[in-house]
Amino acid sequence: MQAVGIPQAGRIVRDSGIAVSCLCRSGLFPAADEAGRRAALDDNKRAVDEAAGIGAQCLVLIGGGLPKGSKDLAGAHAQVRDGLAALLPYAHDAGVPLALEPLHPMYAADRACVNTLAHATDLCDQLGNGLGIALDAYHVWWDPGPAAADRARGQAHHHLARLRLAGADDRPASRPRHDGRRRYRPAPLRQMVEATGYAGAVDVEIFSANNWWKRDPDEVLKVCIERFRACV
Repeated sequence: MQAVGIPQAGRIVRDSGIAVSCLCRSGLFPAADEAGRRAALDDNKRAVDEAAGIGAQCLVLIGGGLPKGSKDLAGAHAQVRDGLAALLPYAHDAGVPLALEPLHPMYAADRACVNTLAHATDLCDQLGNGLGIALDAYHVWWDPGPAAADRARGQAHHHLARLRLAGADDRPASRPRHDGRRRYRPAPLRQMVEATGYAGAVDVEIFSANNWWKRDPDEVLKVCIERFRACV
């Protein structure tokens, strides 16, 4: 497959008449020094430009984990907050809403130190308009306080994410696994999100190099639709 630049990709999307629910993903704000933090902010600004270029409805971000060698979780939390605050005006000017995706706590050290809906909604409250939540069932199924999503006031970008289409989990062996892969029930989560007034896009995010990525796209889409309709 030949890669195309953002301008051409945007033209292809517009000419096809399809909608882009989100560009996923950016973030990763914490860094060991000021130069690293500036580089992270610049990288996120490029992602905003890319999202705007293809007409994405939002840019999904994960916060980032602890800088290498650091054990300062509170400091990483502060860097995520400050990074989002610095990025928001740029995203606002570009017309790109930001959607923060809390990840399961097993990723806190190296990928995302924002792990609960309560933490994500606190950041939304602190930073104001332009920041919402990307709600991923795979990552928040365990959360003891899912009612915190009510505070998102319809700002969530809802992933029925990694809603498993296969009977066996065929994620690459190198990827971490946790018990949620077979235990969560996405229907109550969907009902909770819709009860907040959210009526936007719902994504199905598939990691399946050995199975679903190899199948006919029309077949995959058909199964996605069937299982989405069953998830009520």
